[in-house]
Amino acid sequence: MTFPRSPSDSNHPLGMPSVLPVLPIRDAVVFPLTIAPVFVERDRCRQLIEDVTKGDRLVAIVAQREAEGRPSAPEDLYAFGTASVLHDVIEGPDGVVRAAVQGLERVRIVGWARTEPYLVARVQWMPEIVEPGHDLDALVRAARHCYLRFVTLVTELSKDLPAAVDRVRDPRQLVYLLASTTPMVHQARQYILEHPSIKAKLRRLIEHLQQDIAVREAMRKIAADAPCEPMPPEEVPARRRDGPMRELAPEREAGDGRGLRAQMSALALSDDARKEVDRELDRLDRTPPASPEHGMIRTYLDWIVKLPWGRVTGGPIDIVRARQRLDQDHHHLHKVKDRVVEDLAVRRLRAERGVVAEEEGATREPILCFVGPPGVGKTSLGQSIARALGRNFARVALGGIHDEAEIRGHRRTYIGAMPGRIIQALARCGSSDPVFMLDEIDKLGVGYHGDPSAALLEVLDPAQNQAFVDNYLGVPFDLSRVLFVCTANTVDTIPAALLDRMEVLTLSGYTDTEKLFIARRHLLPKAIASHGLKPGEVEVDDDTIRRIVRGYTREAGVRNLSREIASVLRKVVRRVGQGTLPPIRVAPDDIRSYLGSPVFQDEVPEHVDRPGVVTGLAWMPSGGDILFVEATISPGDEDRLVLTGMLGDVMRESAQAALSYLRSNGVRFGIDARAFHRKAVHIHVPAGGIPKDGPSAGVTILVALASLARGCPVRCDLAMTGELTLRGRVLPVGGVKEKVLAAHRAGMRTVILPARCEAQLEDVPEDVLRALQLVFVESADEVLAIALDASVAPVTEGGRPAPPAREPAASVQ
Repeated sequence: MTFPRSPSDSNHPLGMPSVLPVLPIRDAVVFPLTIAPVFVERDRCRQLIEDVTKGDRLVAIVAQREAEGRPSAPEDLYAFGTASVLHDVIEGPDGVVRAAVQGLERVRIVGWARTEPYLVARVQWMPEIVEPGHDLDALVRAARHCYLRFVTLVTELSKDLPAAVDRVRDPRQLVYLLASTTPMVHQARQYILEHPSIKAKLRRLIEHLQQDIAVREAMRKIAADAPCEPMPPEEVPARRRDGPMRELAPEREAGDGRGLRAQMSALALSDDARKEVDRELDRLDRTPPASPEHGMIRTYLDWIVKLPWGRVTGGPIDIVRARQRLDQDHHHLHKVKDRVVEDLAVRRLRAERGVVAEEEGATREPILCFVGPPGVGKTSLGQSIARALGRNFARVALGGIHDEAEIRGHRRTYIGAMPGRIIQALARCGSSDPVFMLDEIDKLGVGYHGDPSAALLEVLDPAQNQAFVDNYLGVPFDLSRVLFVCTANTVDTIPAALLDRMEVLTLSGYTDTEKLFIARRHLLPKAIASHGLKPGEVEVDDDTIRRIVRGYTREAGVRNLSREIASVLRKVVRRVGQGTLPPIRVAPDDIRSYLGSPVFQDEVPEHVDRPGVVTGLAWMPSGGDILFVEATISPGDEDRLVLTGMLGDVMRESAQAALSYLRSNGVRFGIDARAFHRKAVHIHVPAGGIPKDGPSAGVTILVALASLARGCPVRCDLAMTGELTLRGRVLPVGGVKEKVLAAHRAGMRTVILPARCEAQLEDVPEDVLRALQLVFVESADEVLAIALDASVAPVTEGGRPAPPAREPAASVQ
């Protein structure tokens, strides 16, 4: 029997059924990624197995809430179960059907399709939440360590389990392997199955294992110390009358508590931290080692010892050396490097003169935020700042974090709690004044565990972070000496309150000439060394690198360029291994044999070959790019505008404005007044699978419609951008530098820009400005005159077009 597949619900994996037969089980839970035996005695369940084995063998195995003998009703079952595959179904002589089931994925029952002759449910597939990071790695190690210790105390478990657990690297698989082989009541197993977070599952497992270990070790101790004959009450030592756990606690080794106290006394703790540490040390002395709380206290004190209380590494700031280091590590980026050096100069002068601000936080370091597409050197720029200052470097990737505890830490109310990522990174780097990079701050999420961006407000606010309190530590830690640096691909998704605490420095991208310099100076030498080659064993011409840049890596950064160079060198190494003697020269004509056919062709002349097709410029988080706008007109019963290409609302409004402008002003540009009357106008932007939105396509759509109406094609080496109003005014847009660089990469010769965008071109390299003709316009009249060579007839007082009389549009080389 088969069941409906490929539901519309996005939580269902493609091709998996949305309706499954339900096999109830008692006193057990089947987990995903595990194989478990199942015993069936009831007739209705036997019929279920018989029907399922005739089809795809898929069944939802769900535990009963109570182990009762009567047939299971829907209200007797948990809501969560495991979609499983039935294997090796055998009916024994006693009439009991035995089957091996392989768990696949968690499912949640959302309704019932039928209840007779057996239960069939509508299910929702529920994949787990896996949040990679250092805290997940720590939980995995802690769970593995506790389980291996637990196995040594349990003789009935298989001797092969430790080796099997040690081989598992997938956190999800490890959770279910441990849960299926650890003795637990079925309610605890059901909790582990139902909770979506792998981290929460690991914490519950660690807590259960530690409690079980403590009990088993206590039992061993009691058995070892128990006398052969009962002792009279008056002979029982006082320390044993205090309680059984007192007897289980061995005498402290000399120096255990004193050693911790000696380490704590050497730390430069604040008064609040000193009081909390002394209190925890006293608790440690009173807590038996067999108690789970002993391990929690000791772990907390270990974190206190690891933290760099008042430990600094930065020395005197050398401005000249810092600039040399930045120039050595990064090509171009002059404005960004100038801003960094200015900040270092202020720090140095302030330190030399002992300047102290009257207002709290006035002299704190600003938070620099490097914004730009991937591969432009944002992260490596932070590393260069650390080297220039002589400080340690710490980095935390914030992409995908949606739990406030990742920033502030977990409270010490359960086993497995740990500090937040900020405190963990400071403990790893070993200093309280590192250059701390918060990577991908624009990709923070918001979940049901709180808003991590709100937690970062205290971290990045210079007026507050000198007393930052991590939930795990519970005491203030001074972050005011830390030089925080942030990176983002775009500022649009950074919360306004968080963005207000930053100074945004834009890294737009590199030209082909700059990429050649970067590849020759940085990428190629590093790739040669990392592939085991020696200098001189491979020769790569400049023309070869240019061909890779233009044909295989049309991007704003150099990340893909580095990958393609590595791909070339791998094939060179293979030739060396096959007996070819170095040096091996990689010529431009050899690139096709190394990398295959070029990914990017000179596609503009191919696209702009007929009326109604125009090249526009777009900005996206990965940098600037070109896009084509296509227009066509077909007869219809009424005026209609059709837009395709996955366009957003803003872009749709720009198309409507451009069409309305041409309908009311088309006569001035030689367009027949009936060109759009009772016609269906279709505007399409190719690459329909990519969402597109923004106001900067208004000018491009206008030219596409005018080109179609007049029947004359647009120049293939012309690109444009700008927002259009109903009055025909061209308004400024953003991302102009990225768009100009994209036009240069695509081989454009002329670019039409809004007149008020000229100030945004200060950072464009001179070689790009020399290669392009930048034409600045203020009105649609100027745009159409340049794009279509259209004569504009100004409207007289009588409403009739007058002879054209206008000055040519200004252009800037």
